Amino acid sequence: MAGYITYWSKEHVRALEKAGDSGPLSVIYGGPHTKMPSIASLKPGDIIYPAAIRDGTLCAMARMEVETVEPALDYLMREVGRPAGAVVPRGMALERTGRGAENLLDGGELDFTHSVFALSDGTWLEKNGDLPGDLKKVYTRSHYHDKPHKCHQEPHTCCAELAASGTGSFIRPRPLPVECLPDLRFGPSKSKEKPLRLNKDGGPVTSSLSGFVRKMSGETWALFEGLFSEEDAV
Repeated sequence: MAGYITYWSKEHVRALEKAGDSGPLSVIYGGPHTKMPSIASLKPGDIIYPAAIRDGTLCAMARMEVETVEPALDYLMREVGRPAGAVVPRGMALERTGRGAENLLDGGELDFTHSVFALSDGTWLEKNGDLPGDLKKVYTRSHYHDKPHKCHQEPHTCCAELAASGTGSFIRPRPLPVECLPDLRFGPSKSKEKPLRLNKDGGPVTSSLSGFVRKMSGETWALFEGLFSEEDAV
């Protein structure tokens, strides 16, 4: 069991506010991009804190105890009812309809008014009968059913690989005292823990937070945990 921090950009926080999404937080996505970094290190029982910078102040926006880590496609098809930008994991296939130009070998645009199946290697197959026989799971159009969900339950950028879901708090800014920022430490092990980079005013530098999901030191975890009271529990 460990504590982790992930960064939410101003644009992402603004999108949640515009949608009226105050939680409770129920999922965090991970992928290959800096705006949605990998969550492969998360395990059930870990606690993750999305953080944002508001008016130069570092704020914990929510807290979630991880219960399940699974392919984002599985989570989205079950909880949202459509893939919403998830990648197709190895061993799965996803039926798609409409127009698209993703990963076509000939570089052209495919008009698939009939359905095609996307595979994990980026190829497309036009008939269900052509699918490899060793697939563990195939999502067909019969699995597409839009379900009521909150804004944060859709990835805020493309290529979501994993989804960590669990029991979370409500989403709102909880500022950390400026004087504690120099004491914060993050890293995969005690010997590799590093402080945040701070600007001349003692505030956090965005580049020191974004791009990675970082493990907290025990002392840092305690500081974040202290921002959440019983009334934050769901």
